[in-house]
Amino acid sequence: MAESARFDDRVDTHTELTAGQTFRLLGRSLKLLGKVRTLFTIKCAFAMVSVLPPLIVPWILKIIVDQVILQKPLNTEAAPFPPFMTPFINAIDGLSPSDIMLSITALFLVTLVVFGLRAPMAEQAQSEGLPPGYDAATQSEQALSSGGSNANGLWGLAELLLTIRMTQRLANGLRTRLMGRLTRLEMTTLDDQRIGDSVYRVMYDAPMLPEICYRLTLSPILLIVSTSISVYFMYYSYGQVSPTLVWIAAGIVPLILIVTAPLSKIARRVHQASRAAGAATTNSMEESVDNIAAVQSLGGAEQETQRFGTDSNESFRRFRHTVFLAGVLRVISYSCATAAMAWAFVLITDDVISGKLTPGDYAVLWGLFIMLGLEARALGIYWIELQKNVAAVRRVFFFIDYTSEIDSDTQPLAPIKEGVYLDEVSFSYPDGRKALDNVSLELPLGELVAIVGPTGAGKTTLAYLLPGYIRPTKGQIRFDEQDLAEISVDDIRHEVTYVFQEHMLLSDSIRENLMLANPDATEEQMLEACRIAGAMEFIKDMPDGLDTIIGRSGDTLSVGQKQRLSIARGLVRDTPVVVLDEPTAALDPKTENALMAALRESAKGKLVVVIAHRLSTIKKADRIVFLEKGQVVDVGDHDSLMADPNGRYRRFVDLQNS
Repeated sequence: MAESARFDDRVDTHTELTAGQTFRLLGRSLKLLGKVRTLFTIKCAFAMVSVLPPLIVPWILKIIVDQVILQKPLNTEAAPFPPFMTPFINAIDGLSPSDIMLSITALFLVTLVVFGLRAPMAEQAQSEGLPPGYDAATQSEQALSSGGSNANGLWGLAELLLTIRMTQRLANGLRTRLMGRLTRLEMTTLDDQRIGDSVYRVMYDAPMLPEICYRLTLSPILLIVSTSISVYFMYYSYGQVSPTLVWIAAGIVPLILIVTAPLSKIARRVHQASRAAGAATTNSMEESVDNIAAVQSLGGAEQETQRFGTDSNESFRRFRHTVFLAGVLRVISYSCATAAMAWAFVLITDDVISGKLTPGDYAVLWGLFIMLGLEARALGIYWIELQKNVAAVRRVFFFIDYTSEIDSDTQPLAPIKEGVYLDEVSFSYPDGRKALDNVSLELPLGELVAIVGPTGAGKTTLAYLLPGYIRPTKGQIRFDEQDLAEISVDDIRHEVTYVFQEHMLLSDSIRENLMLANPDATEEQMLEACRIAGAMEFIKDMPDGLDTIIGRSGDTLSVGQKQRLSIARGLVRDTPVVVLDEPTAALDPKTENALMAALRESAKGKLVVVIAHRLSTIKKADRIVFLEKGQVVDVGDHDSLMADPNGRYRRFVDLQNS
């Protein structure tokens, strides 16, 4: 079974990445650094300087052993100190052992305040950071505000704050861009895309971008620079004394790379599966909570809990695969580094015993090899570790690249003055189902039009075409003389309001719900929209009026109240075209009559399109468009259509009355 099917993916179904696709994703990620180029340049400067202080430690240890403890004279000829140590060596030359120790102490104190001088093992611990958590979501939450430095002290604090700021700016920019694309997916895609999966991509996949940028730039640069400096200084001081040690030091990194590189494809696959399983768990929870009333009413709580438990268990199982792979890589890299260091340890010890090297040289070489071993391990598994970020970023770029409703070239739309015209319009869904077939209609402003027909006739599909939720697969839709195929969806929706049958209300106040449709609406406009929709009947009895909080999805209101508030929210936009999907379905006859009378009044100068099943609603329309099997079979008012004894509309009405 394909992973996409296993994790219930409907849109993002091809998740395998080739090496070429991986490199292209990495290149796209790097380009995003241009948005924070100033911060990144400063970060690079801070990071380069912070590499240097740890390199002092082995040479200071050599001085402590040889000149302070063993009280030997300074000898810079057999094993010369690196150039950066020359000022300090000149300063302590000729001093007594106690004065040398005081000088070293003073140097350490200054370095401690500025850089928080840290030994190699502490440096490695810092680079690994705090415990990252044992699931992708927790790691992503931490990555969103992560920062790091190879230094402590004042320098490290400044670099840490700078890095966190850059990380958040990068992550916020990417996830905001992704959210923008997800909100503009075409309606046919939204029908298939799981909400939980979208949440996971925005909240947990996008934050991994900064880390991939660091791994592609700063991390390898700093590791290569640090490793090269260590090897160079080893060659500079001991190349003539023990050249074999230099060759061992230079060979650790290539050895680990050669051994671990073949595992990169496996790493991409297991991390992709882990994230897909996490998204499935998030979606399972979202669906259960969103439909909690149905779950409780049908006694499905235990079943839903078990479903979530199964998805959650699968998510953790998939993450254990990533942990296992990381453990294997750790064993391989440590084994290679340890074998090289063990060989070096034997050679260094032999040279100290034979007198070729001093005990202080032992401290220097062993310190350098410890640093090299850690750096070699990090460089050796660098490419494999990068695959974790690649899996996350692939999921982000998939929907950034996915076709949305804003991708076509457009022209500005002039205000509608005459009406909406459909010329031989057809629409087929991606799975091949034909919803509309050769529909031609004239819908002038100033009319209340009812779209009628049996279930599956294409009523909602026809209505979806007007605000541009979907585009016709054939034919033309015009606002006056302007073809909607050449108009942006933003311009189209500036002219069209669609009120869904489902009551999609915010959990905030009535006022906030109304202002969602029109942030600039005045109090008078909101009250007038509520009056037309019949919502003032219950709003006036509420203690806080328009400022009353209506709870999650408006659940403090009855179904009929939610429906009227949804209609009022649509009307407050004051657009020339208003589409209402079953606006009277939950209303009593008295409220329905009042609403339809108000809608007819508000239809003056506007086009109001109503999708309806109730005959009492349909009869009040100026014009009725009767659909059957995706085709327009009758058009007219109620009386004229009923006058045709063989008309499809009359048969439809007779069936309803029978």
